[in-house]
Amino acid sequence: MPNRPILLGIVGDSAAGKTTLSRGIAQILGEDNVTIICTDDYHRYDRTQRAELGISALHPDCNYLDIIQQHLNLLRTGQPILKPIYNHSTGKFDPPEYIKPRQFVIIEGLLGYSTRGARDTYDIKVYLAPPETLRAQWKIKRDTRKRGYTEEQVIKQLQGREPDSEQFIRPQRQWSDIVVSFYPPQDHPEQSDLLLNVSLVLRPTIPHPDFTRIINSENTHLSSAIRLELDRDMGKPVDVLEVDGHATKEQVRELERLLCNEVPYLGQFCSLEAEHDVIGKVVGTTGETLQSYPLAMTQLLITYHMLKEARIQQ
Repeated sequence: MPNRPILLGIVGDSAAGKTTLSRGIAQILGEDNVTIICTDDYHRYDRTQRAELGISALHPDCNYLDIIQQHLNLLRTGQPILKPIYNHSTGKFDPPEYIKPRQFVIIEGLLGYSTRGARDTYDIKVYLAPPETLRAQWKIKRDTRKRGYTEEQVIKQLQGREPDSEQFIRPQRQWSDIVVSFYPPQDHPEQSDLLLNVSLVLRPTIPHPDFTRIINSENTHLSSAIRLELDRDMGKPVDVLEVDGHATKEQVRELERLLCNEVPYLGQFCSLEAEHDVIGKVVGTTGETLQSYPLAMTQLLITYHMLKEARIQQ
């Protein structure tokens, strides 16, 4: 047990996959060990008020950023908070909830890195950046199925929010330690979510695993689906780990073993070798449970960093 909760930030635009990734990591670490906070709960105005004022939920003026920062500082020191609750189904606010932080705290939302004070509270910062065409598909699917919108309303909202996305959401990418981008392969642009590739931009703001020990041009077993490249992101040098949707369990297990060598108890929380593992699991279009190895690698890497930080804080 660390001396204080470990805080993971997951930031991205609406329907970028924040909640899916948050829930998956919580399931791996054990839901009893994780507190999930959604910063959507800190909206200043409900849905009707936003429409009347002509302001989107992506605008900083539409959110209590000062209270988010205050609550993050309390959570980091292990103190409870009285968290507001925004109900996406009704577009209104429900009664607040008393929250005590568990061993791990995941904060996901739109504007989590928008202030310096908030950024300083996280141990690991992740930014989700799927292609805009894919994010639009995800948002239409989610908002029509779960939030009562029509497809035309969602498309209009996406168009109206674009200036705020460009001005306030995407610049937060620069503050992240890891940038996660799921995307369809070029030869199959209509590929299902299960077979999406993932690009993991590894910024030098935190020490990442040394993947060069097992990933190189001579390693044909891995190079058919997994690559490590040098690149630049927002003008700064970074490593980029690419995992294709057709990667196999055996290929990703090699990366898992490398992570477990650095953080030995990682395998106690998640392992592709476990009989009933939950890592990388997604629900298919017909309701069946399937496994995405790019998602599995993403979850492994983030969990590795959380457990490594927990060990440092002991």
